Amino acid sequence: MKTEEPASVIDTSKMSSDQRAALELTESAREAAQAERGFAGGLFMGNFNTAQIHPFPQQSAEDRDQGDAFLQRLNAFLKTRVDPDEIDRTGEIPAEVIEGLADMGAFGIKISPELGGLGLSQTNYCRAAMLLGSFCGNLTALLSAHQSIGVPQPLIMFGTDEQQRRFLPRVAKGEISAFALTEPKVGSDPAKMETHAEPNGDHFILNGEKLWCTNGVKAGVIVVMAKTPPKNGRNQITAFVLDMDTPGVEVTHRCRFMGLKALYNAVVRFTNVRVPRENILLAEGKGLRVALTTLNTGRLTLPAACVGLSKRCLEIARKWAGERVQWGAPIGKHAAIADKLAHMAANVFAMESMSLFAASIVDRDKKADVRLEAALCKLWATERAWEIVNDTMQIRGGRGYETAQSLAARGEEPVPVERLFRDSRINTIFEGSSEIMRLFIAREALDPHLKIGGPMMNSQLAMASRIKAALGAAGFYAGWYPRQWVAKPGLELARFDPQLARPMRYAAATSHRLARTLFHAMAKFGPKLERQQVLLGRFVDIGTELFAIAATCARANALLATEPHRRELVELADFFCRTARLRIERLFNDLSQNADARGYKIAQKILAKDYDWLSSGIVSL
Repeated sequence: MKTEEPASVIDTSKMSSDQRAALELTESAREAAQAERGFAGGLFMGNFNTAQIHPFPQQSAEDRDQGDAFLQRLNAFLKTRVDPDEIDRTGEIPAEVIEGLADMGAFGIKISPELGGLGLSQTNYCRAAMLLGSFCGNLTALLSAHQSIGVPQPLIMFGTDEQQRRFLPRVAKGEISAFALTEPKVGSDPAKMETHAEPNGDHFILNGEKLWCTNGVKAGVIVVMAKTPPKNGRNQITAFVLDMDTPGVEVTHRCRFMGLKALYNAVVRFTNVRVPRENILLAEGKGLRVALTTLNTGRLTLPAACVGLSKRCLEIARKWAGERVQWGAPIGKHAAIADKLAHMAANVFAMESMSLFAASIVDRDKKADVRLEAALCKLWATERAWEIVNDTMQIRGGRGYETAQSLAARGEEPVPVERLFRDSRINTIFEGSSEIMRLFIAREALDPHLKIGGPMMNSQLAMASRIKAALGAAGFYAGWYPRQWVAKPGLELARFDPQLARPMRYAAATSHRLARTLFHAMAKFGPKLERQQVLLGRFVDIGTELFAIAATCARANALLATEPHRRELVELADFFCRTARLRIERLFNDLSQNADARGYKIAQKILAKDYDWLSSGIVSL
């Protein structure tokens, strides 16, 4: 059973009032990590538990057949009924496309059949996201925002039976839904939220404005987050399910972007909107927990879509690199382009392995703690996918930068690299930017240490409690720290291909190295470690690469039993692990050999306008 996060884990006594409010609100919304933290959590504590990832989880034949049946229908529909370039040009998704998707159940993929949905698994949902991601970013965003963070996911996880019966059949049939959290002054800091709901008998009166509400222009029902009256001196945020035709709800603006031209993204204003109490999700004051938990599972969709996008880019790049001849040979024969192709293929296999592993955790247990795996997948896949689409444009050259419409007009194949490039740029920002993801992962990685050592440094606690905590921490670390210098025996690698067992051993040993190096940083910086965001980001990136190595090797090893391309599988996984190892070693080096402090000082001088002279010679607006 999950419990509330202890309020004493982090000392807030020396923080400003704004910092304290933000941290306390976020910490109160966190669910305490399960006793079994999972494979990803163990990596940061030097616990490389092979049994948690090997044998790599495989879909059952029945589950795969169910997914195949839907994916075949979806694939045929996309190829015959959807023109993604036309959607991009017009900025609109045709009504018949939305109706066709609704008819095949694409708006209720994970909703149970009893409530009008398809009842497919998380793995099959991710497979659908891969297919969509390879074809049309606008449709991917529509269906993902609707199901992953819109009404279906939070209702499935937190809705009462009555709420599910009332809303889920509607959204399963194609009524579009949305999620309203962000505000003009609120991004990742919910303590600044201004939208508020005041109790009024059996209703709440909602007032405020939400920004960047994806699907908001078309939505019939949304989940909206609002401040409700404080309790015990602490701010409260509550999640409400709200019909968009309720009096006082107004879409005031449709936002337009560099890519995803048909994104139905809205500014939504609420003026004295009456929301029934029975529309509260989970409980009053639990809205941020609803949001964070929903995002944990919802984040699995984005890396899956990045897999599809990256596979499409690899296909485009491979074809062009084989056809385009320069200096007497196809450009793929030249080392610079060949290097890009090899990295593309290796990273595609790795991100797919990570995504499928994380999805399998949800399929095994709908209430599993998948926050770390989902965040690692989101961070790594979105950044690698951006590199892949960028390299694809570089390989295609001018034809990558030229629009598909222009290419077709002059008789060339209308390859939409330019559209894919624009549409994919948002991925490292959507659902938590890469910077926020690194901070989120760092907080989760440090959680065991904060629980053990946090109370002894918390000046808000009684001295007796701090002494007791110090004795407990000394006992724990006396046993834990020496183990981080000794490789764990018995990694259960006997059934691994020898070429795959080698990087797994490296990952296990490096997990110990990561754990002890992180501990050294905690000892050096103490509570100030949370300010070392660039440093923490490197620790996170090391853990992410280790997760990628493990998922890649475990999946490759599992596929050896069924795939005919045994040699290619091992070669690809081995190449990926070698490149990941190089990145890891650079990151470890950068932990101690860096210019972070100097860079921070320069940045502060830039903010203070000490470097305004650099702007001379431009058109100043």
